[in-house]
Amino acid sequence: MKPKLYWWRTIASFLFVLFMMPLGHASMIIMEKNMGPDAVHVGGFLLGLAGLVMVIWGVFVKGDTKQTLFGLIGALFFWTGWVEFLFQYYAHRYGTMPEIENGVVVTKPEYLILPATFGLWAMMMLVYMFCTKTGCDLINWLQKQFFRNRKNEIVPHPMSRHVAITTFMEFNMIMWTSYLLLMFCYDPRFIGDHSIITYAVGAGCFIGSLFMFASELKRQSWGANIRMAIATVIVFWVPVEVLGRINFFNEFWIEPQKYATPLLVLLAAFLTLGFYLTYKAFKQKQK
Repeated sequence: MKPKLYWWRTIASFLFVLFMMPLGHASMIIMEKNMGPDAVHVGGFLLGLAGLVMVIWGVFVKGDTKQTLFGLIGALFFWTGWVEFLFQYYAHRYGTMPEIENGVVVTKPEYLILPATFGLWAMMMLVYMFCTKTGCDLINWLQKQFFRNRKNEIVPHPMSRHVAITTFMEFNMIMWTSYLLLMFCYDPRFIGDHSIITYAVGAGCFIGSLFMFASELKRQSWGANIRMAIATVIVFWVPVEVLGRINFFNEFWIEPQKYATPLLVLLAAFLTLGFYLTYKAFKQKQK
């Protein structure tokens, strides 16, 4: 018997998370263009703080979908405010130069110093690999390969399950991983942005995202579907970044002042889906 596929909620969840990616980039650029340096960094700090408050608040709300939305929006604010803007602040403060090719900035300074966090990322991955059961298919597969029949002995228990925190960590860890992957691929001392290896990474992530989307189709609840959409979209976004890097298409979201109309359409679609998912979350609570 074939499992039931939930096309509408999968497409809605996928598009909701997908639209967050260009809108997040565009919002950062709009802040940089229209606010002074001090105001940008204060705004970034407050944005990150708001994200942290949202995630903690999400621990105490009722309903799987509501907790997921609190965790997702909180994670987006946190990543933008306390990761990207904070890296930007210190990169500018200490004079880190951008990567320039043919007179065009191809990598901003804050992203050039991001690979320095590789050790911290590896430290976090050790916790997920050795200290907890998790719902991540990749980590589960790695645990089975490394631990074999000792898996239940080495990782017998999951962490305390708070959906908002789980969603928050999922978003941040996958974003962090994808940024590190891209930065090492782009770096000519390691691989280079026009290397066949970089293209293969992009193609592999695209193919992987198709399998992840197929898995997402089987998720019945809205909360689980949105959480799967987070991973699917971020993995799907890797080839988008690779193609944008080699100028295969125009990344209109990095020029919001020039492409206001398509971004406003995206914003309207994002808000519409957001209101719909919020309605579903409250309806779920009433049941």
